[in-house]
Amino acid sequence: MEEAIRKLKELVDGSDNIVFFGGAGVSTESGIPDFRSVDGLYHQKFAYPPETMLSHSFYMRHKAEFFDFYRAKMLALDAQPNAAHLKLAEWEKAGKLKAVITQNIDGLHQKAGSKEVLELHGSVLRNYCERCGKFYGVEAVVNSTGVPKCDCGGDIKPDVVLYEEGLDEDVMARAPHYIRQADMLIIGGTSLAVYPAAGLVRYYRGRKLVVINKGDVGLGLGADLVIDGPIGQVLSQV
Repeated sequence: MEEAIRKLKELVDGSDNIVFFGGAGVSTESGIPDFRSVDGLYHQKFAYPPETMLSHSFYMRHKAEFFDFYRAKMLALDAQPNAAHLKLAEWEKAGKLKAVITQNIDGLHQKAGSKEVLELHGSVLRNYCERCGKFYGVEAVVNSTGVPKCDCGGDIKPDVVLYEEGLDEDVMARAPHYIRQADMLIIGGTSLAVYPAAGLVRYYRGRKLVVINKGDVGLGLGADLVIDGPIGQVLSQV
């Protein structure tokens, strides 16, 4: 591990256009469970599978049940940024990192100070009325019971991408641009199992591809450096 950290530091020091692509593993060290690990949502027992309860069709048919699950399992408002979030924000402030592309919906990158954050799956911190389009903070969901309602009487929906829904077109257009331009791409805390987000990695044209993840990283990426470990713990040493 020590040699891998030294190599990572060397790569970072020699780069000034870094892009970070991250997933749920970036936030597990902040106490937010992921989906696929042993303690993740997929291994907990619910009335329906989590991917069913977080689908567009379930939301449309069973909104009250959706929000019961959503409030209980998808909101972690007391969570704080960990060493990974803080290091990425530090690199951005220093001009080395140009963008964070995240599959997470917790807002912790922004909380750590990152400015250019592309949220592929939206954010629990934003919600909007399905009738009039008015935006609401997360309090509108937290401080309500059943289905949260807008002043106009419409239902308030979280601005997150549910299963069966398409990703934000603007974000999906901007992400490949950053990845193509990068002189270093760091993939962290993701098994690259969720598409179409995972497919963005193929746009990278540089020669410094780093993967930091616990366990399998999926895809034979041919990375220049692979580090098996918690990303916060790794980045705190760089």
